[in-house]
Amino acid sequence: MRYALTRPMVLEEAGTTPDGAGGFVTTWTALGTLWAELRAGSGSERRGAIAPEGRMLFRVYLRAAPQGSPQRPRPDQRLRDGDRVFTILAVSEADAAGAYLVCHAREEVPA
Repeated sequence: MRYALTRPMVLEEAGTTPDGAGGFVTTWTALGTLWAELRAGSGSERRGAIAPEGRMLFRVYLRAAPQGSPQRPRPDQRLRDGDRVFTILAVSEADAAGAYLVCHAREEVPA
């Protein structure tokens, strides 16, 4: 199966830096741009700290990269599409030939 990898998404990795008060601040570093196809899955609403939040699940299809490659997304990373952020929950091969990957991701947005 072929996928329409027409959407550029930036792969980001979290890091921590001291906040000057004894704690840490999470910062995200761009690792590179991956071309993807984004498919919406199910959605739900939940109570947020201030207001209700919408939660959408997505499948993000990408070209495959071998295990350990910096081009292969991991569950501790995220994908960014402009202002939209997709937290990666799991990554697996999308096809039997291993030519594509599928990232199961979650987007949380204010409702």
